[in-house]
Amino acid sequence: MKEALNAIRQQAEQLIHAAQDMKEVDALRVRFLGKKGELTAILKQMGKLSAEERPVIGQLANEIRTNIENAIAARNEELKAAQLTAQLESERLDVTMPGKRHPLGKKHPLTLVLDEIKEIFLGMGFDIAQGPEVELDYYNFEALNIPKNHPARDTQDTFYINDNVLLRTQTSPVQIRVMEKQRPPIRVIAPGRVYRSDAVDATHSPLFHQIEGLVVDKGVTMADLKGTLEIFVKRLYGEDTVVRFRPHHFPFTEPSAELDIQCFACHGEGCRLCKGEGWIELLGCGMVHPKVLEICNVDPEEYSGFAFGMGLERIVMRRFGIDDLRLFFENDLRFLDQF
Repeated sequence: MKEALNAIRQQAEQLIHAAQDMKEVDALRVRFLGKKGELTAILKQMGKLSAEERPVIGQLANEIRTNIENAIAARNEELKAAQLTAQLESERLDVTMPGKRHPLGKKHPLTLVLDEIKEIFLGMGFDIAQGPEVELDYYNFEALNIPKNHPARDTQDTFYINDNVLLRTQTSPVQIRVMEKQRPPIRVIAPGRVYRSDAVDATHSPLFHQIEGLVVDKGVTMADLKGTLEIFVKRLYGEDTVVRFRPHHFPFTEPSAELDIQCFACHGEGCRLCKGEGWIELLGCGMVHPKVLEICNVDPEEYSGFAFGMGLERIVMRRFGIDDLRLFFENDLRFLDQF
């Protein structure tokens, strides 16, 4: 029996040491130490031994069991260490290699042109002003000299929240808020979103963007307005751009005008783009109405000013030759990637 036990020890140690993975080691543990294992089978025969032999064989069997268990534990640790080393080797990173650049987004075409317009007016000494998009009727209409019965107040054109609160239809309310808080001289532009109850099509949207401009100071004249806007247009579209001013009417300016630019395509001869007129309407403008100044506690006898408002989408469409307003809001990457 001693020879059998020693043979088991020798065989077990050799096989455990040669095992290639922990699954194989565990199979050897079951083979030698399990309930039906080789060592257990020999120990079941101890009943045949004499009283003097049993302690000797029992002690030897326990030593062999301990040796096998220690061999199994040691081999498992070796295999774990080898597995970790292999994993570290396979996952090793070269920190000197350049990283992978993630693709960066691009500015929206509306943002591109708006930033350019801001830079132009900032260069002329203007500040950027902002106001709420959910506006009071007073600022959106009354303070701008738009009476209760004016068509611009029609619920078909305006999103009313209640009788006194609405989504602003223009950025002009910002000029009222600025004049209430700041005494002249004032020189600001106010870009922002505006809302009107329009059906969505190629040239209309219930949400679009406007840029309001306001200058108030002593001795401001129509010549200052024309000069400012001519500089703006030439910097935006090029020094060879031709402009003209046409008389118009706005409740909050007097006198009022619309600014046209000569058609880029036909240079004034008339084409499909300008509908045969040779000119393209760009923005509305005029001298601030004395009533508007009075409402804001600005003395019209001492101060005068001019204001202008333009649609950002209209400018961008003409800048890039875009013929459908909906493209700005549909987030189609085929369109946006062009910018």
